[in-house]
Amino acid sequence: MRLFNSLTGRKEDFRPADPKRPTMYVCGPTVYNFPHIGNARPAVVFDVLFRVLERRYGGVAYARNVTDIDDNIIAAAREQSVPTEAIVERYTKAYHEDMAALGVRAPTIEPFATRHIGEMVEMIGTLLASGHAYEAEGHVLFHVPSFPDYGRLSHRSREEMIDGARVEVAPYKRDPADFVLWKPSTPEQPGWDSPWGRGRPGWHIECSAMVEAHLGRTIDIHGGGQDLKFPHHENEIAQSSSAHGGARLARFWLHNGFLDIEKEKMSKSLGNVLLVRDLLAEAPGEAIRYALLTAHYRKPLDWSAAGLARARHALDRLYLTLSELPGPDEAEAGEAPQGVVDALEDDLNTPKAFAELFALGREANASTDETERRALKGIILAGGRLLGLLQQNPQAWLKEAGSTSLDATEIERLIEARATARRGKDFAEADRIRDQLAAEGVIIEDMPDRTRWRLAG
Repeated sequence: MRLFNSLTGRKEDFRPADPKRPTMYVCGPTVYNFPHIGNARPAVVFDVLFRVLERRYGGVAYARNVTDIDDNIIAAAREQSVPTEAIVERYTKAYHEDMAALGVRAPTIEPFATRHIGEMVEMIGTLLASGHAYEAEGHVLFHVPSFPDYGRLSHRSREEMIDGARVEVAPYKRDPADFVLWKPSTPEQPGWDSPWGRGRPGWHIECSAMVEAHLGRTIDIHGGGQDLKFPHHENEIAQSSSAHGGARLARFWLHNGFLDIEKEKMSKSLGNVLLVRDLLAEAPGEAIRYALLTAHYRKPLDWSAAGLARARHALDRLYLTLSELPGPDEAEAGEAPQGVVDALEDDLNTPKAFAELFALGREANASTDETERRALKGIILAGGRLLGLLQQNPQAWLKEAGSTSLDATEIERLIEARATARRGKDFAEADRIRDQLAAEGVIIEDMPDRTRWRLAG
């Protein structure tokens, strides 16, 4: 298995420290609003990686955190005149619902930041004692020059890092790149007691503390969006390594690419922020998931209505193939096709995995051997399962995909009646049945050995 390591800038062989328990941490949501399609991309991408690792190694310790203390959460609570806990509860629930609709499975561990304040305070104390942090005007800050490797992950010069840092410019900083570990809270803001006064943690220290608490000092994989590489992940490395005597935080760093909307950057100012739940009103979650996986995860993805339509049509084709093959509609326990496995174990090459699935579909359509067709159905279903796709009843999917009052059983009955009429040379009746099906939105296609059908639209 090979993965692209952002830290080294190359694809490397992946071998977990413990083959029985690979460890992976992915930065999860900050819960102050409904998730948008950009939030969904890393959730879907790392869900596929979770499935691939699980298939290869068995048990996987996969942690995806929830940031439930943040200035955006405080601002949302103030605007809505509710406690921060109400904001957190509402939008955590929304995130879980929307991601589940996209086929994203729950991680094995879901740590909440506010439940790890003690670990954060302890780590900050260690950084102060070792000279990597300092107190200033009620704040505790990490002193970036104390960590010589700072910038290695993002491959940025010191000047680029200072210019691009999304950190507050403050006169009490010893260095412009220094970042906050702990900051004071006003009486109306959430806060916790600490040796440095009542306050709350900075964003970056949260993940470092939760990684150590649940997965250990050095983990196999740390993932997230490209936008987190700097400064968030860079700061995580500096904190964790400095607190742990130079031990590296993660052996592999994986980052998914940016997502644009119709060739434009998604932003509130442009009014093009697409919420997942709004998209779910337009298309099935599985089609949204497919569309998110059409580009390689490291590449930019241009989200478009046309792309979503293509994704849905691609799934229609696969489900149509499955509907015509004998055997159960659920994937039985078994191995996914080797071509799909090879593609996904080569740095999650989902476009190639899709191509492998369609090649199997063509093979199944061309086969006239019942045993082979049954076996191919199981293989396609197992490959889909590894991608988090093709898990629905094919007939139900196809009915939902089009618009017809007929169920699959009735469609098959009419097709058989038409076949009987043709064998009896009653071509007028055969044409009438074809016209009836067409009026119901069912398109049929006569093949050498059978008649295929699909729903229009």
